[in-house]
Amino acid sequence: MSTVAAVQPDGTPTWVDLGIPDLDKACSFYGALFGWQFQVGPEETGHYTMCLMHDRPVAAMSSFFDPDAGGFWWNVYLATSDCDATVARGTEVGGTVLMEPMEVMDQGRIAMLRDPAGAQIGLWQGRAHIGAEVVNEPGAVVRNDLVTAQPDVAREFYAALFDFTADRNEDIPGVDFTFLRRRDGHEVAGILGNPNATASQWATTFEVADTDAVVAAAKAHAGSASAPEDMVYGRIASVVDPFGTEFSVIQRASG
Repeated sequence: MSTVAAVQPDGTPTWVDLGIPDLDKACSFYGALFGWQFQVGPEETGHYTMCLMHDRPVAAMSSFFDPDAGGFWWNVYLATSDCDATVARGTEVGGTVLMEPMEVMDQGRIAMLRDPAGAQIGLWQGRAHIGAEVVNEPGAVVRNDLVTAQPDVAREFYAALFDFTADRNEDIPGVDFTFLRRRDGHEVAGILGNPNATASQWATTFEVADTDAVVAAAKAHAGSASAPEDMVYGRIASVVDPFGTEFSVIQRASG
């Protein structure tokens, strides 16, 4: 089990959540795919529901969503030790504040930014809730990557915001993909340049034990999926939940 027991270093993707109109349907779908258990929150929080593995949080879903946002997606949150300072720095280097920093009870401090390439990104200063406590194993998040038609703009912004370095990925020839690394050299995310992207958006990938089985489960529970494909990092597929939320699943290559 790949557990996280403390607040992640600044800039590390630490949490994902999803706002959708039907929590019961969402729980049925994601439970079938990932084997999650669910801990439903009070009504005043939009029934903010913790998705659990091994009794530890891996993600969350709620009935809070913006009907004018143009769709549903997994929101990605980057860890920060000082939410207010990171927001201030974000505006200095070209970002726009979507939600000012605010307290979430004793759980932590949250804010939302829009980067200069147009992607929404969350910030989380963890306290009682440190973020995902299980990662990088089947059923948990394994990657978060920004897909954008403006990769140079995005690279410059995140390098300035968290002092990331951006190293070109030579494993996928002909693809404009760079790894984002923290100051300690640890890879935390990536930026994929796609000139055909109609909007910039952070994309979430969940690890699975069997990509083909998860694709079949998605189709059996009112979702859809692309045909699984083998690539350098494993067997991957794009999945769409019953509400139109797109994400990826990957069965990582052994060794």
